[in-house]
Amino acid sequence: MPVLKLTPQNVEASTCPEGVRKVVLFDASCKGLFLEVRASGGRTYYLRYTDGRARTRQLKLGDAKDLTLTQARQMADKFRNQIAMGIDPIDGKAELKQIATVGEFIQNHYLPFVESYKKSWECDRGLLRKHIEPIWGRRYLDQITKADVVGLMARHRLTHAPGSCNRLLILLRYLFSLPKKWDMPGIEKNPATDVPLLKEENFKERFLTPEEAQRLYAECKVSDNPMLQFIIPMLILTGARKREVLDSRWEDFDFDRRLWRIHTTKLGQPRFVPMSDGVISLLESVPRFQCTWVFPNPKTLKPYVSIFFSWSTARRDAGLPDVRIHDLRHSYASFLVNSGRSLYEVQRLLGHTQIKTTQRYAHLSHDTLLDASNAATKAVSGMMLPIMASRPAASVAVIKTV
Repeated sequence: MPVLKLTPQNVEASTCPEGVRKVVLFDASCKGLFLEVRASGGRTYYLRYTDGRARTRQLKLGDAKDLTLTQARQMADKFRNQIAMGIDPIDGKAELKQIATVGEFIQNHYLPFVESYKKSWECDRGLLRKHIEPIWGRRYLDQITKADVVGLMARHRLTHAPGSCNRLLILLRYLFSLPKKWDMPGIEKNPATDVPLLKEENFKERFLTPEEAQRLYAECKVSDNPMLQFIIPMLILTGARKREVLDSRWEDFDFDRRLWRIHTTKLGQPRFVPMSDGVISLLESVPRFQCTWVFPNPKTLKPYVSIFFSWSTARRDAGLPDVRIHDLRHSYASFLVNSGRSLYEVQRLLGHTQIKTTQRYAHLSHDTLLDASNAATKAVSGMMLPIMASRPAASVAVIKTV
């Protein structure tokens, strides 16, 4: 193996002798650096070195068309310095090869994992397919930085509401937290950590009053859908989600213990809902069919895929076109809080894991707040009467108004 002082000129002019597959030219000016010249005309720089276990190894630096001789020498010096410090560059490259791209991680790791337990995993798949894979799909996980996440969310905000942006950001936080939890190589930190959520000011709060609930029920009783008069009251009386009620089975109800076991929850974990007197009375009035479902479609004896059209007709005829079916869950929480129940009790009944979620439902009606305020007035009425009697009539009128 010839050793010579490589120059840009002899690198460019080097050829492989006829009948020889390749020739190796070592650089006299840089320890371990050599140029491989092949019969095909290709020329590649390599670094030969001995690792900590006395093994002779070769590290490919790059094609001579892409690297100048000066650059190849600088790379060789850099890697020899790492080797002297006990860092083997080939082992480092092997580890880098194990790092998945964002697209590979989503398809091969994330989606199969969440599909096993997360009921809304298809929503995740849709968000990732539409907003993440086209942009980051071919990039490696360790190449995504916090600046990338911030930039993505800034662009997303231009076309999406704050709530939609926050859902995507929360998904990214979870997505990038898993490689480190699973000890996947090369992942040191979560780039979505500490990227703040947007302030959501678009909450739509709609709570039924008792009078509106009665009007809605009256329309459900005359609906073309014979089961709507049972489904809607069940939603209002339990605060359950639509799919939880539509998929309920008779075997899930324990009338002796007065407990309803909901096995198709949003989080994929079962929860138990107390059965009130109203719920028991309602279930006793539901017609029984030759099937396991409590509220089946009488024509198919299977759970309804959708009740939108019958529901939409009933709410419109009741003069409540703005009421969504999920607002019945809101209303259940409102009725509880307005009757004096604590947020902890509401949280348990709704199956929330965080009290912050419950606080959104904890709506207090104006009448309830007014009653609470008047309690203070009643408590000090004995002190206020002499003061009010000594004031001019106009002042008294103002105080009464307040």
